[in-house]
Amino acid sequence: MAINTNELKGFSWKTPKADDFYRNWREARLEAAEAARSAGFVEVADLANPSEPEKSELIRRCGAANLALYQTSESSARREKLRAFADAMGLRIAEKHRSAGGDGIVALRESDAPSQKGYIPYSKRKMNWHTDGYYNAPDDRISAMVLHTAVPADDGGSNQFLDHTIAYIRLMDENPDYVAALMHPEAMTIPANEEEGSYRPASVGPVFFADEETGALQMRYTARTRSIAWRDDSLTREAVAFLQSTLEKPDPLTISLRFEEGQGVLCNNVLHDRTGFDATRQEFSPRVVYRVRFHNRVKGS
Repeated sequence: MAINTNELKGFSWKTPKADDFYRNWREARLEAAEAARSAGFVEVADLANPSEPEKSELIRRCGAANLALYQTSESSARREKLRAFADAMGLRIAEKHRSAGGDGIVALRESDAPSQKGYIPYSKRKMNWHTDGYYNAPDDRISAMVLHTAVPADDGGSNQFLDHTIAYIRLMDENPDYVAALMHPEAMTIPANEEEGSYRPASVGPVFFADEETGALQMRYTARTRSIAWRDDSLTREAVAFLQSTLEKPDPLTISLRFEEGQGVLCNNVLHDRTGFDATRQEFSPRVVYRVRFHNRVKGS
């Protein structure tokens, strides 16, 4: 079902009317999420220079379901190709993370480096449901990202993905007031990080919000229970509990997979998690996943 994306601009996600546009949008998102579960991977011959058909299919999938799985048989260790891949999708680099190299790419691997030790992304531990950059300030939000597996774990390290618009639909179907609560400008607060050398001010903002450029629905969320403060009212607490329950079931439209070498995801910062990996290894895990994050959505999506 085709949706006129121009109608997203100015659309009120907080109080969507029960009109034809919302009903059509809702039906299209559910159909696309179901199709995405069996769509498989887009084969990209040259990651730095995706062909027009490859690029068109990746963008189409991101437009329909906010994510596209891809794979390449190239040597996946050549991280420099990821920037060219992102450029082909019209993405603007956003990674200012202290662990990012000069190319804006972060290598997620088990590490005991001073700036990484103790942080879950650089460990073998499970990562709960989240969107990337949920702790960023409003003017530094993450709208899209690429996760690319260079070296898979020997055991574990699987991911789940869920288009955040599906989470929104589940909340809206259950109780529209839940959505209104999670769109409050003070719905979720991540306290300041005052660790020496990595100071970050408190991040206060909504869970759901409209992308400034396109009007499309975006999300900032984490299922963490420590170092987070939710707005102290009963409706917000109910909404958060319902959302957490939806994700943990998991939702039937969740995509579950374990990436192999050369496989990855291009997405508009959808909800995702990660299982633990290589728990029995005494030495460091060889697993390496490259992450690149962006300020804008995949073009045309």
